[in-house]
Amino acid sequence: MQESQNLAVELRLARTDELEVLQSIDDDASGLYPAHGIVLDLDRNHPFCQAERARWSRAAELGRAFLALDAAARGVGFATLDLLDGVPYLDQLSVRQSAMRRGIGRALLSRAAEWARAAGSSELWLTTYGHLPFNRPYYERHGYELVHEAACGPGLRHHLAEQRRHLPDPDQRVAMRRRL
Repeated sequence: MQESQNLAVELRLARTDELEVLQSIDDDASGLYPAHGIVLDLDRNHPFCQAERARWSRAAELGRAFLALDAAARGVGFATLDLLDGVPYLDQLSVRQSAMRRGIGRALLSRAAEWARAAGSSELWLTTYGHLPFNRPYYERHGYELVHEAACGPGLRHHLAEQRRHLPDPDQRVAMRRRL
């Protein structure tokens, strides 16, 4: 059990039968976007959403998905990881709005970095919206740096292209890296 600013959380591996919990957390966290002009209107049957869930399921199967549970054993946050271009990639980090600003995201980022180090890597990559105050600046506070797309590997560039094809504000999608 890890204490995160008045909210005790347990971080453990997520199971493949918990995909609905992950989806619920992500849906709740995504509720922040409309206030910043981003409307995510893709339904769960959209190919982009199906591919995302498939990645989360694969991450859970491979021990690359971490779930944060509150004291009532309710899922309040998660992180899923993958390998892109042979290096660790933080595919998703989501925390329920009611549990934000309590260190859960930080704890999940730390666990993701531990996983990347254990995989033998000296870096961890992610993609995010660069213009939102709760995305790029948050990751920068945790040691991530913006990386120009030309410096990204082909897998990461392909992933960015997919996000830009399907998500709102495509020009705001950026890649970031943390040296471990």
